[in-house]
Amino acid sequence: MPPIKSGIFIMPFHDPAKPLAQCYDEDMELAIRADELGFDEFWIGEHHTMAYENITMPELFIAAAMPQTKTMHMGPAPVCLQQHHPLLVASRLAMLDNLSRGRLDLCFGPGSVSTDLEILGIEPKDSAKMVAESVDMILKLWSSDGPIDLQGEFWNLTMREHIDLEVGLGVVHKPFQQPHPPISMPITSMNSGTAKAAGKRGFQPFAHSLITTNVVANIWETYESASYEAGRIPDRSDFKIARAVFLADSTAEAQSIARTNSLAAGFSYIGNLLDRGGVGRGMMKRDQAMSDADCDLDFWMSEQIIAGDVDYALDKLLAMVEETGEFGTLVTMAYDWDDKERWVHSLELFANELMPALNKAVRAVPV
Repeated sequence: MPPIKSGIFIMPFHDPAKPLAQCYDEDMELAIRADELGFDEFWIGEHHTMAYENITMPELFIAAAMPQTKTMHMGPAPVCLQQHHPLLVASRLAMLDNLSRGRLDLCFGPGSVSTDLEILGIEPKDSAKMVAESVDMILKLWSSDGPIDLQGEFWNLTMREHIDLEVGLGVVHKPFQQPHPPISMPITSMNSGTAKAAGKRGFQPFAHSLITTNVVANIWETYESASYEAGRIPDRSDFKIARAVFLADSTAEAQSIARTNSLAAGFSYIGNLLDRGGVGRGMMKRDQAMSDADCDLDFWMSEQIIAGDVDYALDKLLAMVEETGEFGTLVTMAYDWDDKERWVHSLELFANELMPALNKAVRAVPV
């Protein structure tokens, strides 16, 4: 297998008291620094009605960041497909892929923010079907030259009466990468239908940062089975795993800071959202018999959060590999720069020390 690649994912997560323009400036500085440090991927979440997670169209951020970066691939994670017309998704992503000369990666999935769905008039129970229908239509738009006649449960796309290729009417624009940019799907649960869909379609599985590693392991098993059933050979180098990683010069320092900074605040915020939504904290547990009260910061520090020096983080990641098997990309989560100097130092340790040590240990790659 090739060396493990490095990535960053921003939900983003910002203090609502911080001006939007400052949040975007800091996210852009993070992207530029990540590119300079040699990160392979940079992912941006999409949310429309959230105070903390405040990027509403990742594609705009990517378009602004591409001229300021050189080699790093960037992508929305995910494009919330049930919230957009399939043609508009297909055309704007094709444009962005051409603007970036093929540095666009994609992640397709549903948006789950309750207020986003409410204001758009989307029934949550329809989300999975809408995503599947949208994916089918987008792929057909990218592979078709017209006429277009796509009839679905949620969208109908017809273009045949007014096509006039002599004057350029009726053209569906195609991505720079052929047949399309790499596509992944975000996965958050055991025996996931999304993992099965990704395996069937040949998309890349993207394990969420909020889940424990036994769930991550199950994601690959589910994906692998679906791939073989569809006649595809799964490749572990396609497997992306997101983790919350905070590094410092000593483990004691890193863990002390991580318990009080925006990383801990981010996990507590998500836990509170799950509580308020009435669904409980099941997605964050290793064992569903655990009480929600015990699914707290102490538990997250032992399971989902990797806070320590480079040696400690390496040991945690190697223990993870023992449970999950090998994978292709380690995506670290980024949070609000409540202490910019420490966050930048963590980023530098991740890129310059942790990733080479991980590859040396797992891939036997010279460093």
